[in-house]
Amino acid sequence: MTGTLRSSLDLDVRRRKALFRSWHRGTREMDLVLGRFADAEIDRLDDGEMSDYEALMEAPDRDIFKWLTGEAETPPNYDTPVLRRIMHFYKDGGAVQP
Repeated sequence: MTGTLRSSLDLDVRRRKALFRSWHRGTREMDLVLGRFADAEIDRLDDGEMSDYEALMEAPDRDIFKWLTGEAETPPNYDTPVLRRIMHFYKDGGAVQP
């Protein structure tokens, strides 16, 4: 996989930027983790969830990876419904619970 397969034409500017940033993290592992999630879910995040997602993307890749794998405890300011949604996305094989 080389990157997003999702078109951003139907997204507002905020979500387009977040989609791009999700696929251009700095480490290929996090590109795949956040990029695949964003491809599937970016258009379903409300404004509050987008704020949480944008804040999460400010965290270092190594920290996010440790939180997602359970290697480190998630700090309270990042322990949001969006992070838990990303975790469920991967626990459910790339599907998000309704």
